[in-house]
Amino acid sequence: MARAPVSGSNSARPRKAPGRPRRRAPDADSRVPRYLQVASVLRRRLRDGVWAVGDRIATLEELEREFDVARVTVRQAIDLLQTEGLLRSHQGRGTFVTKSVESSRWLKLATDWESLVSMIRENVPHRLAAGPDGGGPRIAEHEGRPATSYRFLRSLQKRGTEPFGYARVHLSRDVWSKAPRQFAARAALVVLAEMPDLRIARAHQTLTIGAADVETARLLGIALNAPTAEARCVVTDADGVVIYVGEITYRGDCVSLDIELRGPAAVSRDGHSGTSLRPRDRVAGPERRG
Repeated sequence: MARAPVSGSNSARPRKAPGRPRRRAPDADSRVPRYLQVASVLRRRLRDGVWAVGDRIATLEELEREFDVARVTVRQAIDLLQTEGLLRSHQGRGTFVTKSVESSRWLKLATDWESLVSMIRENVPHRLAAGPDGGGPRIAEHEGRPATSYRFLRSLQKRGTEPFGYARVHLSRDVWSKAPRQFAARAALVVLAEMPDLRIARAHQTLTIGAADVETARLLGIALNAPTAEARCVVTDADGVVIYVGEITYRGDCVSLDIELRGPAAVSRDGHSGTSLRPRDRVAGPERRG
């Protein structure tokens, strides 16, 4: 990859009792603390309706046997879900469900250029200090030619007061210099799409599943190693120069990706199908040179 220039708790296991089956044991080789693994399974059971509001969940002893972990690990998992308001423990009575886990996957990832721009058009980026950029954007040979230099921008995307996305953007300095105030106030991709004299030849987005590092966890207010969706968007101009590289990390608990595999595709409010269009179908093609 070319780089462009730039101006827990691991508690000891209890002794296994003979003849007792172990089910859904957390992954001991995972870097995620065991109590977070247990909490994740219990949270999913609440989401799936295994236990309804008012139900008493399995006892500490039962969970200890099932997950093959120490009692303190189970307690840590229960304590975490209590802080989320999902459970409440009553001494001598057990632990009860106090709130259902509602689906919070409100962020529908776009699958075409117009939808992507429309999705973030009203976003107001909350700018962060640029910080180190690692020497410029990573650009693969097939993605285009690096620009002479890039401007590095970092920001948080928020819904109300709650952050849901952490954006790192490398923007061609030549492009940035044409509208610095707009790029400072709006999402860079939206400004690019609205620049009348800019011909975009290609826009490609890749989505991967990741886990929050220390910085991301702090900025998004999520646990270390919590699931994340990593979106990487590369935009090239008519000359094949990469003018934009955006890497956005979304909270995993707010993202969904819907793709129509067969049958009539759902039509969005602007009249475009959400799956039948590709980014390059919606942007200008490269100019031919004689």
